[in-house]
Amino acid sequence: MPAATRSQNPFSGARLERRSEDRLQPNWLELALADPRAGFVISRGTEHLVRRAPTASIAFLDASEPLVRAADPAQFILLGWLRDTRCVLIEVSPDTTPPLPDCEFSELRPLLGELPAEEAAVLTCARALLVWRSRHRHCGVCGAPTEARNAGHTRHCTASVCGADYFPRIDPAIIVLVTDNDQVLLGRQAPWPAGRYSALAGFVEAGESLEDAVEREVFEEVGIRIQGSHYFASQPWPFPASLMLGFHAQAQCAPVRLDGELEDARWFRAEAIAAASPALLPSAHTIARQLMASWFEQVTGRPLPAGG
Repeated sequence: MPAATRSQNPFSGARLERRSEDRLQPNWLELALADPRAGFVISRGTEHLVRRAPTASIAFLDASEPLVRAADPAQFILLGWLRDTRCVLIEVSPDTTPPLPDCEFSELRPLLGELPAEEAAVLTCARALLVWRSRHRHCGVCGAPTEARNAGHTRHCTASVCGADYFPRIDPAIIVLVTDNDQVLLGRQAPWPAGRYSALAGFVEAGESLEDAVEREVFEEVGIRIQGSHYFASQPWPFPASLMLGFHAQAQCAPVRLDGELEDARWFRAEAIAAASPALLPSAHTIARQLMASWFEQVTGRPLPAGG
């Protein structure tokens, strides 16, 4: 299968310029607050301040807003630059109400299909950092409180005898589309919307290569041995801290043996997918959809039907 270009994959591509060197500036926050063009992303836990009308978008605040001026400096994180505009995340207290009448706090997952791609990438980064820092408020070595360093991208143990540093955690997970020419193997989990099927996925275990994880997960979930695999593309997935690593794999069409993790798994022909309800397909903002689109176009010469 041809590899996907970065621009095709949701939440990827260089939409958010990280400029990690600027995190090392001791006065980075003063510079941000003095920047009239800076945009401040407000988050309450893992909910983000957004506007819903006329279309969904991040409710960027400027430095003059009372909510920005009153925020604890320890709650600021420098995200990077979007469209040459400095973006700074502020985590506010759980009882904070929307500061503007046309705004609301919302979880990211239901917004993913509504936000502009570049803004979805910004909130993907923001959510990942928020979850990470919420789980590293204390040192895992000595138990002492940690404090923010490097513009919020490092948590440093405050105990002088320890001083351990913690960096944002990423959990690698493989997601694999298993095919046999014009047939594709898809599974579904019980909590998913009715009729929804997708590629197989699972976390990479300690001491395991990505290729080994692909082979193991397919055999564990459906009892089928793959005959080869190759890398396709990756996608950040901050629910809570995954990096999805997409693969195509080949196998002979054979009966499925479920291990109990999946509610169902079955082989589908390309033409059956073309004629099926759009609800069958993975959501458009997922790498599973990109894997299916790549395979479908190769075997049929047509784009994957819209929907999902």
